[in-house]
This record gives sequence, structure tokens and C-alpha cells, in this order.
Amino acid sequence: MAEPGQLGSRFQRRFLAARPLRAFPWAELEQNLRAAPGPSLLLDILLQTVLHPLCVKYPPPTKYRRCFLTELIKKHEATGAEPLDELYDTLAGVLNEEESTCCYKTYLLPTGECVTLAESMAAISGGTTGLVTWDAALHLAEWAVEHSAVFSNRTVLELGSGIGFTGIAICKACHPKRFIFSDCHPRVLQELAENIRLNGFVLEPGAAHHIQTEPHSREAEMAKHQNPALAVAELDWGSVTETQVSDLHPDVVIAADVVYDPEIILAFISMLQKLSTSGADGKPPEVYIASTIRNPDTYHLFQAELDKAGIGWQVIPAHGHRILLDDVQPNVNILQLFLQPQVGQSETFQTNWSNPCNKIILNSPSTQERLQASQ
Repeated sequence: MAEPGQLGSRFQRRFLAARPLRAFPWAELEQNLRAAPGPSLLLDILLQTVLHPLCVKYPPPTKYRRCFLTELIKKHEATGAEPLDELYDTLAGVLNEEESTCCYKTYLLPTGECVTLAESMAAISGGTTGLVTWDAALHLAEWAVEHSAVFSNRTVLELGSGIGFTGIAICKACHPKRFIFSDCHPRVLQELAENIRLNGFVLEPGAAHHIQTEPHSREAEMAKHQNPALAVAELDWGSVTETQVSDLHPDVVIAADVVYDPEIILAFISMLQKLSTSGADGKPPEVYIASTIRNPDTYHLFQAELDKAGIGWQVIPAHGHRILLDDVQPNVNILQLFLQPQVGQSETFQTNWSNPCNKIILNSPSTQERLQASQ
């Protein structure tokens, strides 16, 4: 049986991140309530979840909070104890709220800091899946926190940043010198920039291509002294030029859950090849790609295309314990890729696709598998 304080902390991590209710330790809560049927444990959980200052300021979905409180009340009533006014009063307050199409999720980092994101409530929104945080992003951030030396005082480029969780977590916990977020979908880029600001960072003046107006002078001054320096780049893997890539100079390149559909794999590899001479002093950057393996055929296709392109790879061994969320899908792999500078690579893997990055193919089996796995 878990200690009450430890149990409250586990509820808090899941609740603030709006994880599925089935992932909560309800059985352990029932055991604790049977052993000590008083109100103290439920009040502690209430204060660490729905009444926590982070939830009050950045609330998860209204329906989610309502269902959570309803489940807490059921567990309390099952003990035969007197009704707990605080639970019912809190539920009444949530019932009076209007539903919203947007919500907040807060992820607690082991460093004591947190990452708060405005996210869509739908897996598909605005024609993209890039407005929610996927488990591979959590997995990659967790690995990065445990291996912060890979990122410390270095320039990091993230491909397919989505709404920003992995990059913001690395900026808060791993102390990079510079971090470049990137994506290609206009709505995703807009939400990404807002989430960066929501977490207390200021973008470099003029660094948010096509999505940011000229900053006020005070913001520009803050950006000069901010560590790390942050930028947002609009990168379409299928049409990006080597000139655009050559300005990035990353030491490390990362990406999470970007090769779930076979139709974007070649465009992604083309992007990697362009990056092979873009690192500091022309050296290839280190590359780490996290993928949730929903369809083994798609994952093996990615590996096979890496082999054809002459890009070496190895699977990074899974870490033994969870430090962010212990209900994250176990079928997530991280590949370390080994880029080699190639002569004439600009004529290799040329593509004619429009906006393959984060492109949502609604009838694609891989996309359907991704959506089903999130439910």
C-alpha cells in the first residue's frame, strides 16, 4: 500500500497532465481508504489536483475535471463515510463552467519545474495531429533529462516540434545554449510560439519566421540576455533548401513521433541529409529520433530507408524507470542516427510533396493506428 503523500503525488502528476483516468492508481486509493476511511487522504488529493494553483490558473478540460471528481466521490461514498462537502462544492463549481475547445496540460519535471501547454482537445484539429502532445515526446524528454550533458551548452534543432513539450522541457532542464523549434503547419507554429511564451521564454527578435510580429524593445532586450536563446523556424521537409538549413548550425537534432506515416519518411530523410553538413564547423550533428511503434512495418521501413541513404543508426537502450509519467506507452524506441556528409546530396532524395511535415492523411492506416492508440 502506497504512502498517502506518495499516492497524492502520483494523482497530481497524472491529473495536471490530463492523462486517461484509467491510468490513475484507483485500486491503491481504495486500499488506503479502507485502511483509513477519514477525509484526510481525499482532501490531500483534492488540494494536489483540482484545487492546485496550477490547475486553477491553467485548467485541464472541464469534462475531464468533472469525471475525475465524480470518480473521487464514488470512491469516498463506497467507504460508507459521511459526505465530504469539499468534494461536492468543487464539483458544483466545475459543473457551472462552460466547455472549451482548448485546454491546458501541465507536466511536472524532476527538476522541480513544470511545462504548461495549451493543447487542443481533439487528436485531429485544424487538419493536423500536431496540436496535442504524443507519448514519444514525453519519452524523448524523459531521456533528455537523464542525459542532459548531450544538450548542455549546445545548439539544438527539433524537427516537428508540434506544440513544444519536448523542446520546452529540454530548455528548462538541460541548459542548451540555443534551441531551434521547427514545424511547417501554420496553426501549429502559432500555438508553438504561444506555448514558448507561456513558459516564460522570449523568442529571438525576428527568429519566428512568418508567425511573429516585431517584438517590443523590452522583449528584444530580454531575448539578448536569455539563456538559452530560442527561435522558431518554419521548415517544410519536402521543400526546404540547403541555404535555409545551412543557417541553423545545430550540434544536436531531435524529433519525436515524426515517422508514423510511410508517406513522410523519404521527405524526413531528405531533411536529415541536408542537415549532415549544417553542424558546427561543417560536422554532422548528433541525431536522436523517438518513435512509438504502432505499426512495425512502418518502423522497419524507416530503418530500411535509413540504410539505403547511408545513415547509420542504433537503438538506445530503454531507461529502467519513469521520471515523468509511469503510464507512458512502453513501445517507444529512441534511435541515434549517424549522419555522413555526402557529395551532391542536394540532388538526392528530391521530393515534390507539399507540406509533408505533420501532414495528416485521414485515410492512412498508420494515422488511424496513431489515433486509436491515443484513445
